[in-house]
Amino acid sequence: MSPSQTKILIAGAGPTGLTLALWLTRLGVPVRIFDKAAGPGETSRALAVQARTLEFHRQIGIVEDVLVAGVRLEQLTVRTPAGIAAKLPLSDFGRGISPYSFAFALPQDIHERILITHLERTGVRVERNTELVAFEDRTSSVVATLRNGGVTETVCAAYLVGCDGARSAVRHGLNIGFPGGTYEQAFYVADVTGSGAVTRNGMDTTVSAYGFAIAMPVRQSGSLRLIGIVPKAHEANETITFEAIRADVERDTGIKVNEVNWFSTYRVHHRVAERFRVGRVFLCGDAGHIHSPAGGQGMNTGMGDAVNLGWKLAAVVQGRADQRLLDSYEPERIAFARKLIESTDTAFRFITSRSRLVGLFRRYLMPKILNVLLHTSFGSRAFFGLISQAAIHYRSGPISSGTAGKISGGDRLPYVLTASGNNFEPLRSLDWQVHVYGEANAEFRAMLAPTGIAIHSFAWSDMAKAAGLHRDGAYLVRPDGHVALASPVQEAAAFQRYLAALSLRPRLAERAPYRVAGTMHSLA
Repeated sequence: MSPSQTKILIAGAGPTGLTLALWLTRLGVPVRIFDKAAGPGETSRALAVQARTLEFHRQIGIVEDVLVAGVRLEQLTVRTPAGIAAKLPLSDFGRGISPYSFAFALPQDIHERILITHLERTGVRVERNTELVAFEDRTSSVVATLRNGGVTETVCAAYLVGCDGARSAVRHGLNIGFPGGTYEQAFYVADVTGSGAVTRNGMDTTVSAYGFAIAMPVRQSGSLRLIGIVPKAHEANETITFEAIRADVERDTGIKVNEVNWFSTYRVHHRVAERFRVGRVFLCGDAGHIHSPAGGQGMNTGMGDAVNLGWKLAAVVQGRADQRLLDSYEPERIAFARKLIESTDTAFRFITSRSRLVGLFRRYLMPKILNVLLHTSFGSRAFFGLISQAAIHYRSGPISSGTAGKISGGDRLPYVLTASGNNFEPLRSLDWQVHVYGEANAEFRAMLAPTGIAIHSFAWSDMAKAAGLHRDGAYLVRPDGHVALASPVQEAAAFQRYLAALSLRPRLAERAPYRVAGTMHSLA
């Protein structure tokens, strides 16, 4: 029997695999996605959905469904045993940086169901109870063996992507090392109903000499998520029940628990795979990196991997780019994963340290410092940039080039409001495009017309200047909203050379006029 055929075979149907499948299907690429679990998760540890992830969701038209299902967090309240030490605004602390300038919470299981619903609308269903038995990269394709119950199937795909978690069968099959370690502290996480001095639509963090605890809303039904460190007296227990640590949890979070809907304990690992790619096989998400929950970065980073790889795979399998474009995935994403490990590791060790000196600093000085910093425009914007992933850049990446103003190739395109909307609207095309902030001259347009790349001209403004853009400069923007080439002058030859080097062609052959800033512009 001849093997089944597909363009992209995706192992793992968590948020990372589902995001990859959605982007590929939106781009017109056939996919198959499978998971050994019988169904999507019923519980989750991941809560935070960062602004950059919401921006990606906006590009593929699912952000409104995500926002309706979650909770916008308006305030971070820092408590100590002595009482409230600081109240930090979160409702608009990223103003001017992103259209999603707030903190946002949505449990991973609900998030997954939204992604699954949209994927099924495209005609793609997750193949459940299916596991990867073996695979072989045959240079021109990947041949994989899948098993569902007692039935095995051979699948031939152009590429295989492992989105199958920390115990990734794909990573093991590639024999890629996964160096790192495990933190000594055990954590608890619980979804409960209860009462106490909890901030409505906020996140309450209690810090003390021993560590920290968090209480926050996770569902619109009023359930609370409680997170904290398992008391030292219990962390060595083979089985830890909620009742065993109830008194500690209620004391630390300030919540009187009436009902426990879900409770789990776990230890946190920190690891980055030695490689994210071997030939036609890639790793995304937890298959390539796992780290502490500090800052709510894990799930979002995996979904960012998926977006980065998705548009590149689509361009290559559809013949719109040279295969060398795929060489940029690993250096761009592994560099960020390693940097993230370092930063979250430092933060995690600080907030969990049992050192008396660190504990005293954490309890008495840290809240005061945060209170001062995050009530300034500079401090709140810096904090937003740090956790929202809007500051991720690929400046040292192999497909990033040039600088215009303060924006370099590899940077995320700055968000700019315009008279009729904003400069992120054209990104919904999921296509290459050129942005000019000021006047796009006729010769530049004429010379780029044969490439088929859209040119969007935005009126120069104070906001464009504040964002670091260069007046009358030109920016070649990738399908994921990152700048590929930044030029202070409208030199068409530089853009033509860049496109030719990777054999890049736009996705959309026929284009309707696009209205921006009150003026009709051709997209060709």
